[in-house]
Amino acid sequence: MNLLAISINHKTAPVELREALYLNHDEIVSFAENTKDKLFSEGLIVSTCNRTEIYGIPARPNTTFTDLQNTIINYKSVTGLKSEHFQLFQSSEAIKHLFSVATGIDSLLIGDNQIFKQVKDSFQLAEDSHFAGFLMKRIFDSAIRAGKRAITETAISEGAVTVSYAAVQLIEKIFSNLNKKSALVIGAGETGEIAAKHLKERGIGKLAITNRTLERAEKLAEKLQAKTLPFTSFKNFLHEYDIVLSATSSENLIITKDDIKTSMKKRNYNACVFMDIAIPRDIDPEAKSIDYVFYNDIDSLNIIVQQNLSKRKEEIPKVEKIIDEELNSFLSWFNSLEAAPTIKTLRDYFEAVRAEEVDKNKNRFSPEDQEKLEIITKRIINKILHHPTVEIKKFSESGGNTDEAAIKISLIRELFDLDKNGEKEK
Repeated sequence: MNLLAISINHKTAPVELREALYLNHDEIVSFAENTKDKLFSEGLIVSTCNRTEIYGIPARPNTTFTDLQNTIINYKSVTGLKSEHFQLFQSSEAIKHLFSVATGIDSLLIGDNQIFKQVKDSFQLAEDSHFAGFLMKRIFDSAIRAGKRAITETAISEGAVTVSYAAVQLIEKIFSNLNKKSALVIGAGETGEIAAKHLKERGIGKLAITNRTLERAEKLAEKLQAKTLPFTSFKNFLHEYDIVLSATSSENLIITKDDIKTSMKKRNYNACVFMDIAIPRDIDPEAKSIDYVFYNDIDSLNIIVQQNLSKRKEEIPKVEKIIDEELNSFLSWFNSLEAAPTIKTLRDYFEAVRAEEVDKNKNRFSPEDQEKLEIITKRIINKILHHPTVEIKKFSESGGNTDEAAIKISLIRELFDLDKNGEKEK
């Protein structure tokens, strides 16, 4: 199978080049339309903040990796990209790489299961834009199966590996039921936004955002259906929140020990969590000495993150075993689409049916006629299978569209359920 794949990702290129080559929804559709039947007979594009990857069955036998690279570079009008910024994969190695992406072991954050959904979305887009054909759909099924198995059969995605997520997971251990709790996120930058999203996903009862730039806070609050507080006066409302998570870029403390004491008095010393995930710190670390205050800063959270990353790395061999199993399964299926194995399996299937029926009914015939019965039924089977055998051989000998030949052979195998019957034979 002549499958080519190129990838620019967090391992091969800096963020500015990855951003320059990023393809949004409309660009992916346009790229697929421009290359379908010219560069590829079918294909798939995966584009995220950390990678842009193009997989395709070449429409012409002389298509090279350079053709793929030049096509995407010219399409995006990017300068500064060199061949070393790309990873190149062919045939089974391309499929194996896609499986590694789908299972999360090739992610910047090992075990990131967000990429699993992104791969699924990418396949859906390829199918909707008629870019994914017969073979890519089958590859997709195998990739998704590998991704699901990695999630359910290993611990590759367990435990927080970002400070924002670690903070929220720690909060959940303190407050088991977040839908009855309220949270204030201070800072609407990337870290604060991710933490706010995690809190929302975990069903926080009430969420508020405050930021030096009110417009940015309002934009995030609208996205998460939260309220905003003025940055100049948010301290007046600290006592209203069970969880305070701070992630600003301030050079000085923005919440002092006295601020928290005042807040706790107003709360009648009901338990409160203060999560400081800023560098440098936003919240006075002396807060931990106040009764009923649960305080953690980025150092303690980083310990959790590193422990979880170590656990995930230990799971990589298990995921690689799943990838090898799914790859072998796919290649076994693909190899079965060759003419010779299909002809043999088809003939074995008909011979098994013939032999079973003859065995059931041979006692109705005399010993002399039983021998004739064997000869006649075998001749019938040979005549029935003569034309299908000739046509199957033509599929592989025509030298035309291998994708089309694979579809026809696959259809024959499905019509007679040859894969299932082959398994019974084994």
